[in-house]
Amino acid sequence: MNKYRWLDGSLYPDTDAPEALTTLADQVDFLSRLCAAWDFGVLPHQSTVQEIRKKDWQPAVDACRLLTSPAYHLLRRWHNLPRLAYLGGQTAIIRDDPWLAYV
Repeated sequence: MNKYRWLDGSLYPDTDAPEALTTLADQVDFLSRLCAAWDFGVLPHQSTVQEIRKKDWQPAVDACRLLTSPAYHLLRRWHNLPRLAYLGGQTAIIRDDPWLAYV
């Protein structure tokens, strides 16, 4: 088990979870995995959210460029990064939901 409790090992089904994220590439890989899971409804742990909202994650968030991920665009907003074009689609079931305005 790694010493970073916020680092969710379940995001690494294809390999062993890293002990630490020491490089920008490691952080970008983690964010890619996190956003992919989050976009499919697997919410991150609160400790993970607290960690990735820290200022030192800003370069990794900016480098990631997951323009089709709603979770990624939220991360950009949390880090006060410039908005980028969202390239994902919006399904009709969401678009036509009368409660969407209240979310």
